[in-house]
Amino acid sequence: MPPAPADAAPTALERRVPGLGLLRGYQRRWLRADLVAGVVLAAILVPQGMAYAELAGLPAVTGLYTTIACLVGYAIFGPSRVLVLGPDSSISPLILAAITPLVVAGDDPGKALVLAGMLAILVGLVEIALGLGRLGFVADLLSKEVQVGYMNGLAVTIFVSQLPKLFGFSTDADGFIDELRAFVDGLGETNATALAVGLSVLAVLLVLPRITSRVPAILVGVVGATIASAALGLSADGLATVGTLPQGVPTPSLPWTETDDLLPLLTAAVGITLVSLADTIATSTSFAARRGDEVRPDQEMVGIGVANVAAGVFQGFAVSTSGSRTAVAEQSGAKTQLTGLVGAGLVALLLLFLNGLLADLPQTALAAVVIGAALSLADLGVLRTYWRVRRSALAISLVATAGVIFLGVLDGIIVAVVLAILLFFRRSWWPHGAVLGRVDGLDGWHSVEAYPEAATRPGVVVFRWEAPLFFANAGIFRRQIRHLVREQEPRWVVLQCEAITDVDVTAAEMLEDLDRELNADGIHLAFAEMRDRLQDLVLRYGLFETLDRDHFYPTLDAALEAVEP
Repeated sequence: MPPAPADAAPTALERRVPGLGLLRGYQRRWLRADLVAGVVLAAILVPQGMAYAELAGLPAVTGLYTTIACLVGYAIFGPSRVLVLGPDSSISPLILAAITPLVVAGDDPGKALVLAGMLAILVGLVEIALGLGRLGFVADLLSKEVQVGYMNGLAVTIFVSQLPKLFGFSTDADGFIDELRAFVDGLGETNATALAVGLSVLAVLLVLPRITSRVPAILVGVVGATIASAALGLSADGLATVGTLPQGVPTPSLPWTETDDLLPLLTAAVGITLVSLADTIATSTSFAARRGDEVRPDQEMVGIGVANVAAGVFQGFAVSTSGSRTAVAEQSGAKTQLTGLVGAGLVALLLLFLNGLLADLPQTALAAVVIGAALSLADLGVLRTYWRVRRSALAISLVATAGVIFLGVLDGIIVAVVLAILLFFRRSWWPHGAVLGRVDGLDGWHSVEAYPEAATRPGVVVFRWEAPLFFANAGIFRRQIRHLVREQEPRWVVLQCEAITDVDVTAAEMLEDLDRELNADGIHLAFAEMRDRLQDLVLRYGLFETLDRDHFYPTLDAALEAVEP
């Protein structure tokens, strides 16, 4: 049977399992591009997977297990044609923060692996549940300023945590301040060979992309360091290397540890889910827009959830979308998720038959890879933009950064999210209200605060309320109207209602009481540009018994023509 056209409508099953649609509609002319892109992708999957595994406090080889499992899982259930998942620099520190407190002295050395596997499965189950429940909006809990602050804080903490390894020694410290102090105290143990190799790799990672994007800088740096280490016998100078990897791929198993570990792991899973999904939705939207593909956020959640469950079952850890690896796949001509499957297959071949190939890879080179990733996470330029356009956004971002640095990545992001939510409610509790007037040369009505020369009509106050009217801000609205009445002594108060999207029961009762109060002083309320839905709501509340139904107007001009000061 010939393959179905690429744009054929997917069946209900294929929308749930997009990999089946890929299989049905795959075209032979895509094969060469997917194979080439898969080979290029594998070249960066290996060093990044190993580096981010160590960043999570796990053996380097677990990064390769994770890479294989998550790529296969996403290829079956993920909706994007080119999105690449894998170990990620923004997720690994969260994993380390989650499992470190649960591993105590005397525990089985493999407990960290079990905890990481359980955490990945919990992350996956949360994401699948959100996707099936069509709850994609939870990713919006991480606003842009919170994401920027989190990433900047993460960049600083990752950079400091990798400095000892870059300099060729190790420390035993917990927390940003302790790690920084331990690094300074240990500078006397610096291995000059390790530092030279690490800085060389870091220089390649930072400089080569500015010269050409055709050759992956990470591939050049890691291969060069491995060859130099083997050819010059640098391990004899005390240069720590990865060593021979365990041969083979793991068999699937369900990781399980003590029941008491579930609650802290589940708490961490929620934080990881927020970070991962925010990054995934943003990345998938960006690449889909460039390719003209459909974005399906709920299925993306299911796809990345299955990928995380697969990683946990195969001795791996939690994963996220990688913008850099996705970009490499796309630039290499990837057409479908076969690219990821080819990459996963090559990583598996490495473990099965070439497990000694990277034995001479210096640990300091992996530290350079992680530091390079950390530097790419930081975005200081946007802070200058926040300073210019909205200082509160800058404050949220800086609090998120400080929280991650000084409280830890999990507590820091929780503080930032709570702050963002509180500021959102504050804007609704204390919204902006403005008296409006006419400005010569400008259409429409404008705030007299912004345009002091704006002309107002004697005996009439035109007031704009820029938020829903609800229980939390009804009192503030009433106080502002009372203040304007005392100050200007109008006969009419015309409310411009375009920005009012809702009126709850408490606010409705307030309007009723306020209208009676104003009427007692010979002042009348009129409403302009109120949505039809809200007028119907006012009718159901019974406010037309107090408010004159004839004082609702479609425009401000119509209201001002009708009222008589």
